[in-house]
Amino acid sequence: MGKYLIAMTSITYAMKAKALLNDRRLYCEIQRTPQNIGSGCGYSLRVRDDPAKITSLLEDFNIPHNGVYDYE
Repeated sequence: MGKYLIAMTSITYAMKAKALLNDRRLYCEIQRTPQNIGSGCGYSLRVRDDPAKITSLLEDFNIPHNGVYDYE
């Protein structure tokens, strides 16, 4: 199982996404987006589960994001 960053469009959406994922018992932490990614508001979600599953869930709840990146 890898680690992934999902770049968010705002800190508000990052917080909403964290609450949504944690309610579903999916690991998620908010962290500053590394400069080499440089996408979005400067905050990302660090996740361990399948990023396609997570981004689909975010889309179902109208929580925008700016992409998924491998993170080790």
